Amino acid sequence: MKGYFQDINEWEHMLEENPTIYEVYAIEQEEKEGDLNFATTVIHPGKVGNEYFMTKGHYHSKSDRAELYLCLKGKGMLLSQDINGNASWVEMEPMRMVYVPPHHAHRTINTGDSPLIFLAIYPADAGHDYGSIAEKGFSKIVVEENGKTVVKDNPKWLS
Repeated sequence: MKGYFQDINEWEHMLEENPTIYEVYAIEQEEKEGDLNFATTVIHPGKVGNEYFMTKGHYHSKSDRAELYLCLKGKGMLLSQDINGNASWVEMEPMRMVYVPPHHAHRTINTGDSPLIFLAIYPADAGHDYGSIAEKGFSKIVVEENGKTVVKDNPKWLS
């Protein structure tokens, strides 16, 4: 997760404790059209500075593939954006299903004080493109300000 959070100094300080930010438990099929993969993700509660713990986020290698998330426990947010950085976000809470449209990068963020756990269902041939996000990031970040969750412009966003 190096380079994903805004507060680099706080991140490097946290590395001394080696925190687990998130875990993914996947059941993956052969990468062929028509099959589905599914995974359960657990994002632990916490922040780096004022930025909530999150997943790295990714596009699908086959960008026309969609994905579904079913929130099982906790409180969080799904942040998505198109290739131009036009972002949208939706709250995640237990038993709420959220949709990741084709051609969108997506990242989940734990905005609560307990683990955020969700089930992801996606086409087996979708693939994962983490490199684009590692290079450019997301156009928005999710932080806590004055005790509230705020989505704001990412000052490091490169267009």
